[in-house]
Amino acid sequence: MNKKTVANKKSGNDLVAHLQDENRRTDEALAHTGKLREKLYFELKSRMVEVDSTIPVKIGGYSYYRRYEEGKQYEIYCRKEAKPRAPEEVLLDVNAIAEGKPYCNVGAIEVSPDQKTLAYTVDFSGREQYAIYFKDITAKTLFPYRIDNASSQIVWTENSKIVFYSLLDETYRPCKLMRHIVGTSGVIDDLVYEEKNRAYRLNIRKSRSGKFIFLQLESLISSEIRFLRSDRPFGQFRLVRRRKKGLEYYLMHQEDKFYILTNEDAPNFKLMEAPVSDPSPGKWIEVIPHRKSVMLEDADAFRDFLVLIERISGVKMIRVIEDSGRKSGYLKFPDRFYSLETKSNPDYKSSTYRFGYSSMLTPDRIYEYNINERSLVCMKETRVPGYKRSNYITERLYALAGDGVMIPISIVYRKGLKQSGNNPAVLYGYGAYGDSVDPDYSFLRLSLLDRGFVFAIAHVRGGAELGRAWYEDGKMFKKHNTFNDFIACAEYLIAEKYTCPEKLVIEGFSAGGLLIGAVLNLRPDLFRAAVADMPFVDVMTTMKDPGSPLTITEFDEWGNPGQFDHYLYMSSYSPVDNVGEKKYPDILIRAGYHDTRVRFKEPLKWAMKIRSHNADNNLVLLKTNFRSGHFGPSGRYDYIKDYAFELAFILDVLGLNA
Repeated sequence: MNKKTVANKKSGNDLVAHLQDENRRTDEALAHTGKLREKLYFELKSRMVEVDSTIPVKIGGYSYYRRYEEGKQYEIYCRKEAKPRAPEEVLLDVNAIAEGKPYCNVGAIEVSPDQKTLAYTVDFSGREQYAIYFKDITAKTLFPYRIDNASSQIVWTENSKIVFYSLLDETYRPCKLMRHIVGTSGVIDDLVYEEKNRAYRLNIRKSRSGKFIFLQLESLISSEIRFLRSDRPFGQFRLVRRRKKGLEYYLMHQEDKFYILTNEDAPNFKLMEAPVSDPSPGKWIEVIPHRKSVMLEDADAFRDFLVLIERISGVKMIRVIEDSGRKSGYLKFPDRFYSLETKSNPDYKSSTYRFGYSSMLTPDRIYEYNINERSLVCMKETRVPGYKRSNYITERLYALAGDGVMIPISIVYRKGLKQSGNNPAVLYGYGAYGDSVDPDYSFLRLSLLDRGFVFAIAHVRGGAELGRAWYEDGKMFKKHNTFNDFIACAEYLIAEKYTCPEKLVIEGFSAGGLLIGAVLNLRPDLFRAAVADMPFVDVMTTMKDPGSPLTITEFDEWGNPGQFDHYLYMSSYSPVDNVGEKKYPDILIRAGYHDTRVRFKEPLKWAMKIRSHNADNNLVLLKTNFRSGHFGPSGRYDYIKDYAFELAFILDVLGLNA
């Protein structure tokens, strides 16, 4: 890489000008990678299926689906009547509503029960602040108003005339449940419920049966649910169980009972049931007990069967229970380690269950399990032009952490790669909120693998890959486990000669950016370069600011710096606060100007501090996207162009400019 010492330019309080200066500095430092970025963009684009559509989902007398057209950034939502040669109806062309907009994300698209009116939510800034629109499907016209400052969720009642939605407070927290009569101005909507405790977020959803609307109030470690019959929109929401710190529970409806997924005296969760007529805690009956070796992650209720999502030894499993529990079994898949994702299953009376599947070798598949036939059918596998599965190998490795715990690592590389200790590698980590990073497929990785890279995922504590305890051992006063685990994984890959410090690049996003920042302070010598996307790095400043969107809601994840013991522990790893006079590797930091989760000031402050303390002349670059928020560009072509920029940095820093 053509290395240049990147100096700070002071621009007073004009943060926008300062960010623009940083962008110019980054563009100048990486100007010589322009042709490489262009090459990578077209390489990535060549692996994308530009003309595509989803498998139709039948609702009532219609089949609903989404499709993409060549050269267009966004999906087109459509439907057809469920009869031969029925013409297509375009419900919403996202390309049309996105025209002239720098960003466009459709949060929800919901058709009324009578299938005559479309409601959809859209964010045009990246702030996750949505507007609600209504459309007469038959007349193909929008209603002459919109509702602003809403969350992405919207729920129809059974009469197709009333919807429930939620409004945001000044920190973008959903906090007010509103009732809206479609066709009237939103200014006269009824306030149904307001959640004033800022540690809780308000969510609204409908049961699959369509008979109930659930009002979910959730903090990171507690929940409270109220329910309402969807055919009685002006009724009162009934409380199931009052909130209690540390108690989580979630509701599903099946005929005359509710199923309740809860962690009460069950760290890995258990399944209960209670009558709809009285689902108070005294009526809860155990259906699936707590198991120390099995994490019950989720459950789905249909009229005639239950679907359980369980995690066993780090592997996600699907178990189908039929006939009130008399028949039960796990579905079997072709890969040993993989990723699962629930897909749209709106038909409560269905005899099939549809879900997504992939592994580090298997492109995205849509499977459908037929309950009556007990058959598992692959409905679709995403085509990746030029990809041949047999050219690649995936493994599950285990690194020994300092406290004796074995940390799983998922890796993939091209066949023929030798463990010579000289291979370039990317090690990715997250490790927060109990979110598991399962080994899935990404065609974006092929540009690395085909250039001789090893790609690895460190399944560090803080996620929940090995159950709830795996999460608890990587949060609050045990957060250092997350960083030590990641370092152990890096050391293992080096010791086993998959790579070496001179060719190891690390990467993390959001809370994973905190992970990257912390390990760079602890072991900057271990890595050649780092990429931190929207990194949460100024822990102390953010968590002391009650006006920051996620501060109060996340005291149970990171701690409350207003408490002295919390303050001492958090300050021991906060990336910004632990930058020292060290030789940092090349670092690319990326931010979103409209990011409400990680404000752009955090990555800016971090970049400036590392640059001022760096004992080497390695690059510390900041690139801010002024058109997006936390999750980057919204259009599919813009997204791969954005990723090509990151790839070019990685290849260039390793001297692989082809």
